[in-house]
Amino acid sequence: MASPGTPVVFIHGLWLHADSWGSWVSLFREAGYEPIAPGWPGDSPTVDATRKHPESVAGFGIEDVVDHYAEIIAGLEQKPIVVGHSFGGIIVQRLLGQGLAAGAVAIDAAPIRGVVYLPPSSLRVASVALRNPANRNRAVGLTAKQFRYGFGNAIPEDESAELYERWAIASPGKPLFEAATANFSGSSPAKVATDNSDRGPMLLIAGGKDHTVPAAITRSTLKQYRTSSAITDFKEFHDRGHSLALDHGWREVADASLTWLGKHGL
Repeated sequence: MASPGTPVVFIHGLWLHADSWGSWVSLFREAGYEPIAPGWPGDSPTVDATRKHPESVAGFGIEDVVDHYAEIIAGLEQKPIVVGHSFGGIIVQRLLGQGLAAGAVAIDAAPIRGVVYLPPSSLRVASVALRNPANRNRAVGLTAKQFRYGFGNAIPEDESAELYERWAIASPGKPLFEAATANFSGSSPAKVATDNSDRGPMLLIAGGKDHTVPAAITRSTLKQYRTSSAITDFKEFHDRGHSLALDHGWREVADASLTWLGKHGL
């Protein structure tokens, strides 16, 4: 059990609404935490409302999202645990590296600065936005077919379609452009304080069949922390895709996260 009232902030990535964390929020509350799942800047409280006004999320970049969650954290009574998926995984690494969180779980985290090799499948997913420079300042959505390839390739087709209908939303294109050019800029918002040895523990989780963030990216991310003496652990779910935090097998990933948090007294 967690210390009474320990806050947890869940951070979603591109193309998913914060409501996709609902099962995790309930499970963590049952485990004694005080979880919340705020959306990105511009997101509406519901999936339907966000879909009706995609222009509201356009133009926000990684720094805007980090500042948004830093402000939310500033209103908490203590440093939270932060749990992020996909681009949310970059955000939790930024927050942890800046000393704003007590610990972090980054699930299929998008590549931070320093990760050089991007597998073809990852580039295919990112190209949804990157193929048109104008998308940098637009909101970009996925079709059901694109969602199937990027998120639902390791689950039945009907389940992928269901997840798409329940939680898929348009997201800002800007973070994808920032990540794509991260290694060409020393001041990239995708740069993380990987050498910070004073930060709290972090768990990096990879899906072995992930097309959007293949496990090779997560392993490369792990290597970026080699100069830090802080705890950085790695766990791979070999048969899981990018939907591993929200599909029928979400509980296995959530339980592993809870076990890891307990191991480190978080």
